[in-house]
Amino acid sequence: MSKAPVILLASLIGCLSVVHAGYVPDACINCICYVESGCRMPDPICHMDTKSLLCGPFRLRHSHWLDSLQKGGPLMNDYQRCAASWACSRQALDAYLQLYAVSSRLGHSPTCQDFARIHHEGPNGFKSAATIEYWEKVKKCLERGPTL
Repeated sequence: MSKAPVILLASLIGCLSVVHAGYVPDACINCICYVESGCRMPDPICHMDTKSLLCGPFRLRHSHWLDSLQKGGPLMNDYQRCAASWACSRQALDAYLQLYAVSSRLGHSPTCQDFARIHHEGPNGFKSAATIEYWEKVKKCLERGPTL
């Protein structure tokens, strides 16, 4: 069995960790990336789902990017440019979660489950039964590590 996929994945996660020093723990944000895109930059950067345009490896929505400007700074001043940048898209997701995955809203300290469910379905995703299946995928990644 080739070790190339393992080395590639370790390198990718290492690179993502280097650019991240944020609110969401690295293992959690890495697994969100893995569940969303296999932690690969999509080509094309954006695609339409049933509700809206999703962009980048974290499949960010424009509304999430707009909210993230409150905590994340200018974020390249462009939604799609930011989503096409590993560092900016990660910063945008981290900033978005700083707004909504907070103790005062949740009633407890935020966990990876809260981060994942809010990312998946918006500010109140942590309360939605529709986000449980998504959380299970992120949880599996956390338990076993991402696999290619």
